[in-house]
Amino acid sequence: MNAPRSGFRDQDEAPPITQADFDRATFRVAGKSVSRAEWQAAAQTKIGQCNVNLDLDAPIVAHFKALAGDRDYGKLINDTLRRIIEGEHRETDLRTIVREELEQRFGSSNN
Repeated sequence: MNAPRSGFRDQDEAPPITQADFDRATFRVAGKSVSRAEWQAAAQTKIGQCNVNLDLDAPIVAHFKALAGDRDYGKLINDTLRRIIEGEHRETDLRTIVREELEQRFGSSNN
């Protein structure tokens, strides 16, 4: 078995990573040293997400927290919103296809 480049045979032998380790970290984007804020902005751009503050009704938050359990309920809200938007697009696309098929078969209804 080849030892990893870290010099540890097994990841379990590596010392735990501490907050001090993270505090000493150098943030890089495309190989260039950048500030934490620049790195965070690049990471957000890369993953296509941005942070927002929303005022939601308490029952809505409680609902998503209950559904999420130990998971991130914000991600669950995001996934639900994405499905709704995708569903609206599918519905619009389906209506367009049906309308075009009906017009092709029976002629335009605008005569």
